[in-house]
Amino acid sequence: PTSPYVRKVMVMAIETGLADDIELIPTNVWKENGDIVVLNPLGKVPTLITGGGEVLYDSPVICEYLDSLHDGIRLFPPAGGARWIVLRQQALADGILDAAVLRLLEGRRPQGERSAAWAERQKSCVERGHDVIEAEADAGLLAGDVTIGQISIGCALGWLDFRFPDDRWRADREVLSNWFEEFCKRPSMRETVPKEQA
Repeated sequence: PTSPYVRKVMVMAIETGLADDIELIPTNVWKENGDIVVLNPLGKVPTLITGGGEVLYDSPVICEYLDSLHDGIRLFPPAGGARWIVLRQQALADGILDAAVLRLLEGRRPQGERSAAWAERQKSCVERGHDVIEAEADAGLLAGDVTIGQISIGCALGWLDFRFPDDRWRADREVLSNWFEEFCKRPSMRETVPKEQA
């Protein structure tokens, strides 16, 4: 329930009308030799078992697979410049998340093992990513029909609000902030807000 990568897949599933076809199976990725490693040697979520028994992992792969299963507008444009823009946006959002997760985990290490410089480096990556997304939003590159780029960015920003509420990423990023506020009104985003398990 707290993974931004799982959220991305579930937002995609809701947007494509496939959510009811997916059975969610809880797992503990931190458990040594847990059930997830039987399916995914990396021990990460999301991991998807298709109807044909194939195992897919990593949210970009799973999202593109889901996009191949419906008859609506493709969230991954099939070709041309639009495709490369949304793939770049997805990669940037995932990179922001990767850096933010590293920063979060660094803060959970024993006090004597933490590196403030490492955490600050990750925070700088996130900040630079925000600046690029703000520029893309200002240029209209987040407008139009929903795409995997928009979903990835929305899930990344939502997770940052969840894990780093004091970072104030909205400061000096008015266009991105306004876009995010509107994007969060989508049912797919409202239904997948990250929350700690009870």
